[in-house]
Parts: sequence; structure tokens; C-alpha cells
Amino acid sequence: MPKLKTHKGAAKRVRLTASGKAKRGHSHARHILTKKTKKRKRHLDLDTLVSESDMERIKNMLPYGRS
Repeated sequence: MPKLKTHKGAAKRVRLTASGKAKRGHSHARHILTKKTKKRKRHLDLDTLVSESDMERIKNMLPYGRS
């Protein structure tokens, strides 16, 4: 069976944790920041876990994880 290819767009956006969950960043944190509150910008900086409903797609796009 041939090797599976990693989806490079997903690899740049998602990291797998040691327990197999996927971490991602938030959107809307790069520009037009003047109108956003400090609290909102601070919370956008934190990583969050990918929802369980999307995990199957993430696993298919990252067949070998991400180092």
C-alpha cells in the first residue's frame, strides 16, 4: 500500500497532542485589532482543542501526526 500524503494546509494549522487530541489557534487575531477589547485579544491568543465532530477529518488529513 502506498504512503499517505499529509494535507499541508492542515499541518500548518493543527498540532496533535500526546493523547491524540488536536490543538488549533483562533481566527480574527491578526489585524484590525484596535476595535477589539484587550480581553478578547488575550483570549484569541490561547490555543483550543478541535471539536470532536471534526476530529475524524483531522485524523485523515494528518495520517502520521505532526512533529
